[in-house]
Amino acid sequence: MRILLTNDDGYHAPGMAVLEAMARQLSDDIWVCAPAEEQSGAGHSLTLSHPVRIRRHGERRWSCTGTPTDSVMMAIGRLMPEPPDLILSGVNRGANLGDDITYSGTVSAAIEGALAGVRAIALSQVYAREGMGDNVPFGAAEAWGVRVLRPLLDMETPPRTLINVNFPAIPAEEVKGIRVTRQGFHDYGRGSIVEGVDPRGYPYFWFGLHGIEHSLGHDSDLEAIDDGYISVTPLQLDLTHDASLAALRGVYAG
Repeated sequence: MRILLTNDDGYHAPGMAVLEAMARQLSDDIWVCAPAEEQSGAGHSLTLSHPVRIRRHGERRWSCTGTPTDSVMMAIGRLMPEPPDLILSGVNRGANLGDDITYSGTVSAAIEGALAGVRAIALSQVYAREGMGDNVPFGAAEAWGVRVLRPLLDMETPPRTLINVNFPAIPAEEVKGIRVTRQGFHDYGRGSIVEGVDPRGYPYFWFGLHGIEHSLGHDSDLEAIDDGYISVTPLQLDLTHDASLAALRGVYAG
């Protein structure tokens, strides 16, 4: 099984080493192409206004100056002799739960894999407090990652779908198990923008991660993480709101 690894925290991020350790328990045919620098919050963006450059770091290993989506496209379209059988994206430093998946470069790299017809899984390690930098503990992901992945490899994956996995911010031995969940919903309120003044006296604004209210729903990914479970959420790329189709057709019918 040929596995492509990528992320949005950057080629040298600690979570990439965690991901590679997982992947090598599943296969010895491992390829890596990840952003050269952190691309958190890049979503499913492409680099269109300037060139993308590739740097080789060894056999089957590259970094890309672009986004996570660029990295997957370059790997499949230029760097690999054949498409991978599986794309693993992560392990992200921080949660990708609820509405956050729309911003996530980690999930978007998996989305690009799904668009290319490749089985794709995004993995994220939740952490409990801000300001941890590269000191985020990945113990839950390290201990449970392969246990989560193996069953997923044995099941049929519908076209244009992917799996989003989040590990709770607790020690591995305290994880209660694995729960299959729905995508939850965040209520961000007004507390996620931090305002400051730079050394020259000009104001700036920084999008922060604090002040987020959780709107928990039954069987949601947010609820599972809060309860101490790993969340495994199937996602689809068809964003059509089927319930609105009939009403809209009525609006435009003559």
